[in-house]
Amino acid sequence: MSKMFKPVLQIIVADSRPSRVGAAVGGWIAEAARAHGDFDVDVDVVDLAEAGPPLLEHPRRWSARVRRAHAFVLVTPEEDDGCPAALRDALDRLDREWWYKAVSLVAYGGVSAGPRAVQRLRQVTGALRMVPVTDTVSIPSADRYVDEDGAFRGGELVDASAKRMLDELLLVGAPLIPLQGGEGRTERPLT
Repeated sequence: MSKMFKPVLQIIVADSRPSRVGAAVGGWIAEAARAHGDFDVDVDVVDLAEAGPPLLEHPRRWSARVRRAHAFVLVTPEEDDGCPAALRDALDRLDREWWYKAVSLVAYGGVSAGPRAVQRLRQVTGALRMVPVTDTVSIPSADRYVDEDGAFRGGELVDASAKRMLDELLLVGAPLIPLQGGEGRTERPLT
C-alpha cells in the first residue's frame, strides 16, 4: 500500500516583542495542524524572534527552508496598523520560493484582533504570487488565552476557526503544488 502524500506546512511566527504571545499561538496552530491529519506531521515552525537575522542573513538556508514547504500559516500581531517589520523582511528576501503556495493568516491584537495586519498581508502575499485563503483566525486580546504554563488555549470557537482555516488551506493549496517549482517540476517562465 502506498503512503498518501501530505503537504508540508510551514508556520511563520512574526512577533518578536519581549511581551509577545506569538510563540504560544504558533505552537497552538502547529498542534492543530498535526491533529488535522492531512498535513505532514513534521510541521515546520519558524519563530522569527528566535531565528532572527542569522537565518535571514543566509539566503540559501532560508530559501531551502521555504522551498520545502507547500503551504504557509503566518502568525502575526498587528503592529503600527500592519504586520511586523521582521515578517515583511522575511517575505521580501525571497521571490520564486513563495510562488503559487497557499497562505493563511492567524492574526491577533487588542480588541480588533489584527484586521489591518490581515489586510496588508493579503496584499503583500498576493504580490509574491502566493494564494491567500479566505478563512483566517482572528484572536482578540490573545494574551488572555495563554495559561500559566505559557500555552495558548483558544477555546471552542477559536479552535473551530483554526480547523476551518486549515481545511481551506488544504483545499486551495493541494492543487497548487504542481505549479510551485522545485525538484521534478518546471519553473513557469515569465511572459
